[in-house]
Amino acid sequence: MISTIITFLEDLSANNNREWFENHKSAYEKARANFFNIITNLHKEISVFDEGVRMLNPKDCIFRIYRDMRFSKDKSPYKTNFGAYMNLYGKKVNNAGYYFHLEPGNCFLCGGVYMPPAPMLKLLRSEIYYNFDEFRKIIDEKNFRKLFGEVSGDTLQKVPAGFPRDFEGAGYLRLKDFLALHRYDPLLLDEKELVPYAIKVFKAMKPLNDFLNRALEG
Repeated sequence: MISTIITFLEDLSANNNREWFENHKSAYEKARANFFNIITNLHKEISVFDEGVRMLNPKDCIFRIYRDMRFSKDKSPYKTNFGAYMNLYGKKVNNAGYYFHLEPGNCFLCGGVYMPPAPMLKLLRSEIYYNFDEFRKIIDEKNFRKLFGEVSGDTLQKVPAGFPRDFEGAGYLRLKDFLALHRYDPLLLDEKELVPYAIKVFKAMKPLNDFLNRALEG
């Protein structure tokens, strides 16, 4: 299953044009079906410990392979990865959730909040500022550190206005994303191990997701 997906994506990366894609549509459909099965199983298992995603349709969590080229200098028509995102409101909403990314040489699992708009970003920073001990306890947990290292994301050069520069968690207030990212190699995992492995990682990121979503829900 995994090797079929990886092989297709490798071939697509080397032949990213419409003619090749149309001539290999059956390979794409097979790879996409295999990916859908993975996401269906992931959704089932995530729903056990996070009821917020239970009502989602796994099909609606998967991103399209077609690129939006309107504002990009890169005119390659297709993404060279398969990705899916699950949170309470679906893949197009910035709330914290569970992202599964499959791409040759760049496979990762990610949680947290990515590129939130300014009003959401202010809420997240305020939550960290006023509840920093709770936030630090979450990210300093042994298993969290082992799997994700540090909360990551693009950063500002300075602490944003409205927050003291000498705040002990000032580095986190400079973040523009709040991500827990874990890289993995699917080819080192048995087919039956991939979903349980991902679930172990997603469970470890849930406390951070809960903390961030609390801020966004008010």
